Amino acid sequence: MTTNGFHDSKETYRLLLVDDDENVLDTLKSIFENIGYTVMCCRNGKEAIEMAKTFQPHLVILELALPGMDGIEVCHDIKSIPSLKKTFLAFYTSRSEDYSQIAAFSVGADDYIIKPVRPNVMLMRVKAILKRHRSQEMTRSFEAGAIRLNRERYLVVKGNDEIILPRKEFELLALMLATPKKVFTREEIYREIWRGEYENNNRTIDVHVQKLREKIGEQYIKTVRGIGYCFETN
Repeated sequence: MTTNGFHDSKETYRLLLVDDDENVLDTLKSIFENIGYTVMCCRNGKEAIEMAKTFQPHLVILELALPGMDGIEVCHDIKSIPSLKKTFLAFYTSRSEDYSQIAAFSVGADDYIIKPVRPNVMLMRVKAILKRHRSQEMTRSFEAGAIRLNRERYLVVKGNDEIILPRKEFELLALMLATPKKVFTREEIYREIWRGEYENNNRTIDVHVQKLREKIGEQYIKTVRGIGYCFETN
């Protein structure tokens, strides 16, 4: 199956697929892994709930008619877990009745997709949901060490001093500050900030990191040789 030009649209999202049809799981897994998503699969509701707790997916895609525990119950239980509060959930099912769709949305479903659907349509539906995740992230404020960043006000503060940053430097700092000590590869950074494919001889990231260091202090952004960068809190 072709993804019709979506191959180069990579993100670092986590998807959990739940369906008792192995062919459906294999097909969807291939589609989403092809664009860089991390995908886990399971075939029943109880397993899905346990896996969601540890995997912490950005999005769960599940069949309504599951063995033992139906999708409505699974959706309800996942939505009630505090650590999964921000997880989105979409049904992908052959059940097209109005009452099934009403039941799904009443327990918090974010989308309801009726089987079968073309791969490019499925990708567009999923991307539309995940854009909401990005919008949520954009409103957040972060703090690590003496550095505070507020996305809503587009403001960076070090101690009592405000620091003015150009857009790309601001986004780069926000990316690393959101997960201190996580090592971001150059490929990850380039995809997230510049929205393209990274080339090894591209020095754009290094230049922006150096400019950031000059403004916030050398000690905060650590170079992990041969891999990328991470934000240090001390």
